[in-house]
Amino acid sequence: KDPAQFTLIGKPAARIDAAAKANGTAIYTQDFKLPGMLTAVVARPPRFGAKVKHFDDSAARAIPGVLQVVAFETPVASGVAVLAKGFWAARQGRDALKVEWDDSAAVQQGSAEILAEYRKLAAGTGKVARNDGDVAKALASAARRIEATYEVPYLAHAPMEPLNCVARIDANGCEIWNGEQFQTVDQGNVARLLGLKPEQVKLNMLYAGGSFGRRANATSDYVLEAVAIAKAAKTDAAVKLVWTREEDMRGGYYRPAYVHAVQGALDAKGGLAAWRQHVVGQSIMDNPAMAAMIKDGIDPTSVEGVVNLPYEVPNLKVELTTTKPGVPVLWWRSVGSSHTAFATECFLDELAHAAGKDPYEYRRTLLAKSPRHLAVLELAAAKAGWTTPLPAGHARGIALHESFNTVVAEVVEISRSPRGLHIERVTAAVDCGIAVNPNIIAMQVESGVAFGLSAALFGNITLKAGAPQESNFNGYPVLRMNQMPPVEVHIVPSTNKPTGIGEPAVPPLAPALCNALYALTGKPVRALPLATAGIRFS
Repeated sequence: KDPAQFTLIGKPAARIDAAAKANGTAIYTQDFKLPGMLTAVVARPPRFGAKVKHFDDSAARAIPGVLQVVAFETPVASGVAVLAKGFWAARQGRDALKVEWDDSAAVQQGSAEILAEYRKLAAGTGKVARNDGDVAKALASAARRIEATYEVPYLAHAPMEPLNCVARIDANGCEIWNGEQFQTVDQGNVARLLGLKPEQVKLNMLYAGGSFGRRANATSDYVLEAVAIAKAAKTDAAVKLVWTREEDMRGGYYRPAYVHAVQGALDAKGGLAAWRQHVVGQSIMDNPAMAAMIKDGIDPTSVEGVVNLPYEVPNLKVELTTTKPGVPVLWWRSVGSSHTAFATECFLDELAHAAGKDPYEYRRTLLAKSPRHLAVLELAAAKAGWTTPLPAGHARGIALHESFNTVVAEVVEISRSPRGLHIERVTAAVDCGIAVNPNIIAMQVESGVAFGLSAALFGNITLKAGAPQESNFNGYPVLRMNQMPPVEVHIVPSTNKPTGIGEPAVPPLAPALCNALYALTGKPVRALPLATAGIRFS
């Protein structure tokens, strides 16, 4: 169809679910009720990998409203569930349980030990994911050599609605109600757990109050929990499993922690002659359902955004070392690009500064053979007024990244005054192919900026002797409304097929912000979140 004849494509349209979500009529799993339904709250091990050794439920059963206490086990979890007529009785009963845990196979390392091990590994060599030219020779003969190590922590998904699921088992099979992302996988896993045919497992989709990847787990962890509890309870009633906020925060399946060791070689004119990057961290594909995606020991999600680096580098080597500390990990909004963009785009600025070049112009020279990326970069810079002088105490940072076949560039402007640091605005340019609904594109970019800012400023799950320490938003903050900067979204006109937009705005945010800090302070930022280094924004 000739685009000139489009009547809907390219025209802004409102979300059809916005009114229901705003006025409270949208039904989420937490709202869902069935006659006679029981609520289950679970006692989980404080360390990942531990199992129930013994429990005393006498005090729990004495709580008014508590009906049953059952131990359960799934392929990935072990716990004790308290079932009651409502959440509060189930929660009180859970808190009254006395559980002894078998820690013999549990995670014992803390975050500090894990990252220290990663740094040592990053200093060595890994499996080769890409190897162009002769990096060793180019580094050895470089006019100038730049080295940097970047670190990112474990991150929780932290959706507004914690994990939950309603399950009912009867003579016909199993019926489930929840908001989720992996329907077919969950159906198959539930069928295997119960010895049913997949068609005997019916899933009813409800709204999900956020997910960012957490409700798309190949292990079906929380769904299998609900089913296993319903099976152990031997009840015809539906069972609603409810994770508390603390369980959701400490329950694992985090974005993995990573360390990136990067080396660059500049020639006599400041040109980029070589790039070597060694990525160290866990694989989110390390399970039977996803293992087929790992080829020759390389998890593609760990190195995405590096192996397809758009910049022209004659000598490029990417290595990967995959670790297994035992912490449950999963994709997180923008997956591997959430950490690779931070390392690559911050390092680009360090190279530009070493070469005495403007970071934007330096990128332009490296994108001569990548016209799509160049167009996005130039649009973002133009709309942000990159060449316009800034007031004293202001600085800009820029970053560019491709994920899910969509290219996004973002410019972050910050300021420093006696009141402290402040984010003035974020300017984004997007090439996501044909813009079906520009309104949705703008919303997703704004959402990605908020999500990326939360992680860059505060996001950090820390382990101590294998136990997560953060339990709620007091220890794992998300961006407040008053901290959200103005966001401008500009779409590159395109006739190419539509690509992704739900995730690609996240990766460039952290490096653009950190590059603005570098421009303002003269000190590169090499670790997230910024709060860990005492860097805070008003």
